[in-house]
This record gives sequence, C-alpha cells and structure tokens, in this order.
Amino acid sequence: MQKKEMNLEEIALAHSLTLEELENIKEILGRDPNYVEIGIFSAMWSEHCSYKSSKKYLNGFPTKAPWVIQGPGENAGVIDIGDGYAAVFKMESHNHPSFIEPYQGAATGVGGIMRDVFTMGARPVASMNLIQFAGIEGDSQTAQKHRYLLRGVVAGIGGYGNCMGVPTIGGQTNFEECYAGNNLVNAFNLGIAKADEIFLGIAEGAGNPVMYVGSKTGRDGLGGAVMSSAAFDEDSESKRPTVQVGDPFTEKLLLEACLELFKEDLIIGIQDMGAAGLTSSSFEMAGRSGSGMIMHLDKVPSREEGMTAYDFMLSESQERMLICAKKGCEQKIIDIFKKWELDVAVIGEVTNTGNMELYWEGEKVADIPVQPVSEEAPILDRPIAKPAYLDGIETVDMNQDIPNQEAFEQLFSDMEVVDKSWVYNQYDSMVQTNTIKGPGKLDGSVIRIKETGKALAMSADCNTRQCYINPQLGAAAAVMEAGRNVAMTGAVPKAITDCLNFGNPQNPEVMWQFAEACEGIKTACKELNTPVVGGNVSLYNETNGVGVFPTPAIAMVGVNDNANKVLPSCFKEEGNYIYLLGETKPEYGASLYLKKLYGKVAGVHPDVNFAKELNLWNTVIEANKQDLLKSAKDVNVGGLAIAIAKMAVLGDKGIEANISLEDSKELFSESLSRALVEVPSNELSNFEKLCESRRIPYTKLGSIGGDKISINEVSMDLEKAKDIYFNKFKRVIEQDL
Repeated sequence: MQKKEMNLEEIALAHSLTLEELENIKEILGRDPNYVEIGIFSAMWSEHCSYKSSKKYLNGFPTKAPWVIQGPGENAGVIDIGDGYAAVFKMESHNHPSFIEPYQGAATGVGGIMRDVFTMGARPVASMNLIQFAGIEGDSQTAQKHRYLLRGVVAGIGGYGNCMGVPTIGGQTNFEECYAGNNLVNAFNLGIAKADEIFLGIAEGAGNPVMYVGSKTGRDGLGGAVMSSAAFDEDSESKRPTVQVGDPFTEKLLLEACLELFKEDLIIGIQDMGAAGLTSSSFEMAGRSGSGMIMHLDKVPSREEGMTAYDFMLSESQERMLICAKKGCEQKIIDIFKKWELDVAVIGEVTNTGNMELYWEGEKVADIPVQPVSEEAPILDRPIAKPAYLDGIETVDMNQDIPNQEAFEQLFSDMEVVDKSWVYNQYDSMVQTNTIKGPGKLDGSVIRIKETGKALAMSADCNTRQCYINPQLGAAAAVMEAGRNVAMTGAVPKAITDCLNFGNPQNPEVMWQFAEACEGIKTACKELNTPVVGGNVSLYNETNGVGVFPTPAIAMVGVNDNANKVLPSCFKEEGNYIYLLGETKPEYGASLYLKKLYGKVAGVHPDVNFAKELNLWNTVIEANKQDLLKSAKDVNVGGLAIAIAKMAVLGDKGIEANISLEDSKELFSESLSRALVEVPSNELSNFEKLCESRRIPYTKLGSIGGDKISINEVSMDLEKAKDIYFNKFKRVIEQDL
C-alpha cells in the first residue's frame, strides 16, 4: 500500500503529520503504519477533527444546566424546551472550502450542519448563518473578488437550504479587510425532536451490524479535513478538488428516511459522515463506547472506477450516514432506505477488540486501536504571547470636529448597517410556515413550535472589532449581544453553540487571542446562565501570513412560553413613546464611528457588566409579559442614533427624539447593555414603575410620528433614509454584473 518512491517520513509530512506524530503512531501500532493508516491518522489528528491546539482551552466551558439534555461531544447540543420537546442545534464553519469554491463550499456547509441535527433524531426547522468578507465597495481587485465570493456563498446557502425545505431565518453579514484572504462562512441549524427520542453517535454491542446509507462514495472532498487545517497561500486555488459537492435533493431523501428509521426500534446509534468521512464517523462511533469495528470497504457503494481503500476512508462525499444497527434488523433498515431510493449496505460489524480492522477484497489493509485515534489525539501546548499590536491600542486621538449630521450620514450608509435584503431574499424564510420573525427584522429571529404554542428565538453574533482590541471582553460581549438579541424578542436566553474562527495556531499571538476569547466565553456563559452545548473550532484562517480578526461567533437560543407575544424591533404605532434602557457612556473602542470617521480599529473596549446585562434581559422579558411593550431593539453597532433610525425605517414611521448627553457624539457610542423599547402612552406609568422596581436606568427619548428621523441635531427625511437603508447594498453588490 506504500506510495511510489516516497519513504515513510515523506508520506507522513505530505499528510501534514509531524515526524514526532509519526513516531507516536509507530508506538501505538507497534510497527510502521501503511499508507491507509497514515491517511486515517492524518485526518483524525488534523486540527479540524482533533482540536489538538484548542482542546486545552475548551476545557472548563460551563456545559450543564437543568434544561441541558446533551452537551458538547455529540453531533449537536440538545436543550429541553418544555412539553416533552427538545431543541437540537449546532453551528460549524466551512471557511476554507467557501474561499476556494464559494457555492459548493457554502452549500455543503449547510448540508453538513443539517445532518448533524437530524442525525440526533430532530427535524431541521430553522437555519442561520454568520458570514464575513472584505469590503465590497469600489473597483479594487479585493472588492471585486469578495463581491464574487459573497454572491457565490449566498447562492450556495440559499440553493441548499431552499431545496431542503428548511427556512433560513436570520444571520449576520459583515465586512473587514482582515477577511481579504479568508472569508468566513459559519452555518447554524436548529431542529425539533421529542425530548426522550434523542439518538447518539455510538457503536456498541459485539456482532451488531455496521451499515452505510445515503449517497454513493466518490473521490470528492479527499483530504478536506487536512486542507482545512492549514493556512492558505498563492496556490490555494489548486485545492478546489478537496471541496465537496453537495446534492440537497438526495439529502432531503436522507432526512426523511432517517426520520422514518427513528420511529422504529432498529438502531443503536447513527453518525453523519462529515469531515474525514467514513474515517471520522467510524472511529468516533466506536471510540465513544470503547468498541472495535470490522469494515469491508469493498462493500461501500461507489460511484467512481478504481477507488482504493484509502479513497473510501478519506472521501468527504456528501449526504452519507453510518449506522450501528441492532442485529437482525438489517432487512427492515434496508427496506426503509430502498423505499427512499438511497444506497444502503451492510459493510461490517461491531467487535469487542477495541481495534478498527479494515478489509479490502478479503485482505486486511489496516488494523488500528480506536481509542488512541479518536479519544487520545495529541493535545498541543502551543506557545502564547500577547500580540504586539495591542501595545498602545487603547490610546486614540478623537479631537477632530466632525458634525453629528455628517457622522450619522456616513454611519447609516455603511455596509455593516444597511439592510441586506439582497442576501436574505434569496433564502426561503417562510417555508414550513412557522417563521414569526425572519431575516431583516433586526435582533433575534423567531419560529413558533406549533405543537406547544411556544416560540424559539435565536441569534448569531460577533463584533470582530471588539474581539480584535480585547479578545476576552470581545468574546464575552458576543455572548451578551446574542443573548440580548434573543431577549429583545421576549424570549429567555437558554444556551449557546459557538464557532471559534481564528488565524494560524502556530503563531503564539493567535493562541493568546484564542485563550483569551475562551476565557471571555466561559465567564459570560457562567454569569448569564447560558451553558455551551456544542461548538466548532476553525483555525488556520490565514493567507500569506495575514490572519483574520478573532471571530468567536456565538449562536444563542431562547424560549418564549407564548408564541403570540413575540416583540418586533421596529416602530409600530404613532404616538407611542421610545425609552432607552441602560446607560450611555463615552465608549468608542472598536466602534463603527472610530472605524468610519478615523480609519482605526482601536480604543478601550466598552465596559462589560454581566449583572447589568442580565437585568436588561429580564426587564424587557417581564415588560413584554405584562403587555407594556410594542417593540424592542438592542443598541449596538453605530450607537443610539443608528438603532433609532433602523427602527424608524423598518417601521416606516418617523421619530422626534431628544437625548441629554454629556458629549453630543455619544449618539454614536457603543456602550453595552442598552436597549430601545416602544411603550404605549397609556402604559408609561406602569413601565416606569417596573424599571424602578428593577433598578434599571431608563430615559424617555420622544414619540413616534411624522416623516422625519430627528435625533437631537441629526435629521433625515424618512423617505431618503429608507432609500439608503433598503437599496444601498443591492447597488453595491450588483455593480459589476
């Protein structure tokens, strides 16, 4: 099985294994590995599959709560949402593939995350995404390339999700030049299942059959996990063959077949074939239960001629599952998948040897202990060092005399602020007819659970500039922001899943950023009582030595006991009053104001106060329960002026607000833990009493009405504001079509 002319060390290095890891492999096997075995170790010990650089810092995440059914370690996290139902959700990255081949990279990211959810026994009911690109305005090569990448990614997300019949109900699209060499594509999916019908990815019980179901295996995606565990350079385009090709119509059949399978008592466990394909699924299933496995790779359905054992183990062909069935149930399982016109085959069985034994045409081609590969991958203790760029980053000269009117017009027309309807209109957000608050409606997105009358709210967030100037506080603020967006809908934030996107872990400064961000998430989730139930780490987001900003994306899920009490985030009725909850301070660190008007990502991170954040959530949630509010929106990027203007244009109603500030530019401060709420005129007294009882600062800003947005000295006609907000993005993204 050795590759021609290359010696063992050369083969190992070509598979991104270190010589030290090769010696470790020899010790585990008690002999030299063959070519198939090197491929297996390289995939399972890749950064993408083993978390070898990050695992040290992931320990200690709060993962337990009375409502947590399944925490990290399975295909997806699971929380109890009451009435016998559970929410199953996960977020993962498909960054490297989406940079190389944007349509298929994004599409297969969506397909993969859906399989993670429905392999747990849940029907997918909602998707979101968090995507990051370099600036797309102008005629520079970078802008042109990222317009192309963005168009491809959006088409891929929409194409796959729409074909699956799963609504895409929210997300975040942002732009920073650090993503010029690596755009980020993080996909989130949530499904609903019966709380007592959750399936796990385990294989146990000697003699139980191992079955392959789904699409045939081809050579697409070979080496994908290893490719995603390396930085990019000028030759990245040559890596196109390692990007998988998706078929959403097959996945739809696979979904329905699996859900039918779950209704019968036929299986022990089931696992998606994601990164590293048959290798990761088989080793992980056996590893979780301490079992062994025999597989006959020549029995795996194939769609290409001349495939080898190596190809079958490392292929990342899409829409495939591995099942540990109950002995004697094989034919019933075959009948189900044949009914749905999917390939199905018995390819092996569970053993009690603790080894993975692979056969090809009767010959044993690999014999590897499972545990050292799946559960005991090397854990690296990489050097860390505080980044040099942080020296002096807190000192910023903001002495230019910039009129607030000019500042408002620049910030309100920024690509980060304006409506992204060009993006989300390509997604079917209403399929399944449960969407209450979909994309473009600001803050959290919401679906109803028609079986119970409750609603689930969710939001995916990360302010990467804040994470750049202070990774620990920035990551904590991302948890706060995601929770705040959920709370603004009236739902109680319950748990998060994360997707931690960072640069090259071989750079000590990147590992310092990662360690700090993890501490921020741990602290925030503990203090806010929102445990981490799953996650993903994506490292090596770097091209030619330039890494991305720390981007710890956070997806929060919350529960609203009454689907009829979901708060919108836009002005609803003229004559109602707008209040500000929380305190505004002169905090401009990492703000859009500083970036847009001074060209800097710098300053002191806004104050992080978990008690104030939690009080804000609970005040809005309680006020909504008491029917004191008509709408609510958090104050974030761009500050008060931008938040008010967004509520106005989305509600198609003017506003006259007068805000007492120590410094007029505090209109654009990005102090945390603030929200705008709309209160009917007949509830002002009751609302203020509630705020006083909760000891939360509140300020009446003004009343809704008219055809202007007027905030202190800032003014803009509502029609002009709507044109900027709703049309700017479309004009930019389509400029070279």
